[in-house]
Amino acid sequence: MTAAMQPWGRHQLGRSLSLGLREREIVIDRTCARCGCEYEWGVHVAFFAARAGLDAAQISSLTHGGPADPCWEERDRLLLRLVDELHDSSDVGDLLWEELDEQFDHAQLLDLLLLCGWYHAISFTARAARVPLEDGAPTFDSVG
Repeated sequence: MTAAMQPWGRHQLGRSLSLGLREREIVIDRTCARCGCEYEWGVHVAFFAARAGLDAAQISSLTHGGPADPCWEERDRLLLRLVDELHDSSDVGDLLWEELDEQFDHAQLLDLLLLCGWYHAISFTARAARVPLEDGAPTFDSVG
């Protein structure tokens, strides 16, 4: 199964994705946190958060806060709202979709949906399989 997943995973983390590193990591980190997948969240925070320009307040907000937290710019807030709506309802409301459509092109919108869905699948698998945390990786409590 992991061999079958590698091409899609490379796409999600590669340059062919239509999203920038920051957008990608906001979606991944929020999705993993909402799914309670500390393993995958910790790996991404450890290796990508600083490169993506995410500061301590933003990492804490991704994990324990929400889109209204003062650490976010409007475009970032839209990403958090998208992840939260997809997680809560498996859908995106018309108003949010219109707001997203003003900020992102069609390729980016599809990549956002698929990225969130991909990390739901990764989170479900890692969590249910009880994948142990990586040595030295942050924990949800460490960014409280």
